[in-house]
Amino acid sequence: MLKKIAIFGVGLIGGSFALALKRAGAVGQVVGVSRTAATLERAKELGIIDVASTSVAEALEGADLVLVAAPVAQTGKILASIAPHLRPGTVVTDAGSTKCDVVAAAREALGEKISQFVPGHPIAGAELSGPDAALADLYVGKKVVLTALPENTEADIECVAGAWRQCGALIHRLSAEQHDSVFAAVSHLPHLLAFGLVDDIARKPHADLLFQYAASGFRDFTRIAGSSPEMWRDISLANQTALLRELDDYMAQLERMRAMLAAGDGAALETVYANAQRARHAWSKTIETAEKPAPRGGN
Repeated sequence: MLKKIAIFGVGLIGGSFALALKRAGAVGQVVGVSRTAATLERAKELGIIDVASTSVAEALEGADLVLVAAPVAQTGKILASIAPHLRPGTVVTDAGSTKCDVVAAAREALGEKISQFVPGHPIAGAELSGPDAALADLYVGKKVVLTALPENTEADIECVAGAWRQCGALIHRLSAEQHDSVFAAVSHLPHLLAFGLVDDIARKPHADLLFQYAASGFRDFTRIAGSSPEMWRDISLANQTALLRELDDYMAQLERMRAMLAAGDGAALETVYANAQRARHAWSKTIETAEKPAPRGGN
């Protein structure tokens, strides 16, 4: 039971974390901190937070756990505001989609208190944002990756892991470097591609006609282009090196496929399509198994 948690950023990610812990009866009080008073007021109206605070000192007073659930570019500034008020016994974590940059920012901001920061990344979300998008069951059966630091104690890591388990999540552990390499390929690149495709079509002189006939395939491929531009700008720049590497590999793949198409090589194209189909089906079965609702209660 967490007596008090403080959440910096009470939108989809932070708000869902609060709602899930409340539903599980795992937290006594939730204090929300945000850049805008209207966001805090809405979160309070929705029952996401119990206290809306504009004071970092007040928010951290007596807190067992602090979650930073803001765009990654804001993480360093938020941690710097937390540092003077961070007392022994309070554990800080984040929900950022990149980890190497977050760890570097945390080391600079927290200094000798770095052992109290346990980096994390919930692998869940939606294209909507803000407190109204928060869902109590968002994390059920979803992975949360912890990229623990050498300075972290197992007790502090378990504090963070335990909170996420109360939300129904499955805990995985990677290094920060492994995390950023993996997610550049399977998350950051797909978002870049979806945004790029929709932007390309929107700029064409006959965009209205194209969108008129876009159907389920286009909808499914581009769903994530409805996500927050600010957030994905920050993620793209934060993981620039790994994302550029994956983008270069993908562009090379497109060049190969373009050559197949230009040569009328149907057999080569079918080979690519068939391999992709097999891999997609195998992945889907794995996901269906892994994302079955996690059992509640017990260990």
